[in-house]
Amino acid sequence: MLTLASKLKRDDGVRGPRASNPAADSTRRVSVRDKLLVKEVAELEANLPCTCKVNFPDPNKLHYFQLTVTPDEGYYQGGKFQFETEVPDAYNMVPPKVKCLTRIWHPNITETGEICLSLLREHSIDGTGWAPTRTLKDVVWGLNSLFTDLLNFDDPLNIEAAEHHLRDKEDFRTKVEDYIKRYAR
Repeated sequence: MLTLASKLKRDDGVRGPRASNPAADSTRRVSVRDKLLVKEVAELEANLPCTCKVNFPDPNKLHYFQLTVTPDEGYYQGGKFQFETEVPDAYNMVPPKVKCLTRIWHPNITETGEICLSLLREHSIDGTGWAPTRTLKDVVWGLNSLFTDLLNFDDPLNIEAAEHHLRDKEDFRTKVEDYIKRYAR
């Protein structure tokens, strides 16, 4: 799976400790982001929640992957929710960009896919936003938790969904189940 890691090792072996041709060396440079991602993807795959699955459409591009979350409890049990994650060049100083590809009725995810999760924010008032010490594993676990313990009706991004829950919890559950049947199977 980690073909980029293999490439890095192979390139290091070819170049040796000192490259004799700086021009050739610059074409083989690997970004700091990509070096971090090789390590973080290995850690992520070893510590993936049982309700999550990661897919790399191109194994040589670790900066883009898809995540599927299949909650096994709560309102969203039985649904299959797809997320798209793109890691910017400035990673790990800035957070990955994540979008929900599955239409969902959720107080912290809009129907168009924007996500309210503090660790995905570059600057957060509560101090729980992105920091260079965070990893992809934190992002995946955070997204997974949006369906259980981080489900937040008090500080919603989708205000209509949160108010719906406040007004009528049973009707909210019915609408969530309808969305799962229509969009998350």
